Amino acid sequence: MQSKRKNQHYSPEFKVLVVETMIKEKLSYRETEKKFGLSQERACAWERIYQEGGPSALAEERRGRGAVGRPRSVPTDDLMEELEYLRAENAFLKKWHALIREEERKHRQK
Repeated sequence: MQSKRKNQHYSPEFKVLVVETMIKEKLSYRETEKKFGLSQERACAWERIYQEGGPSALAEERRGRGAVGRPRSVPTDDLMEELEYLRAENAFLKKWHALIREEERKHRQK
């Protein structure tokens, strides 16, 4: 058995090869472990990802903490509309504060 290395990274092509070989040859996780030198858990995880999202899903980076409580994606049209509104509001508030400061300055001069 190979010595295990920490933080081993595998290419998406290798992951697809492993899963498709498992499926085509009907290998168990133990047989896959022996043939490719992987842990059974890793082979199981790759198989699940492959079945859920296809070969392209194995190319996605899945490490790290996931975003909790935030939407995965927000439509760009909505964002652009909100950005335009906020910019207009910001410009209005700047002008309004400038008018208030000007009036206060005039009152002090009198």
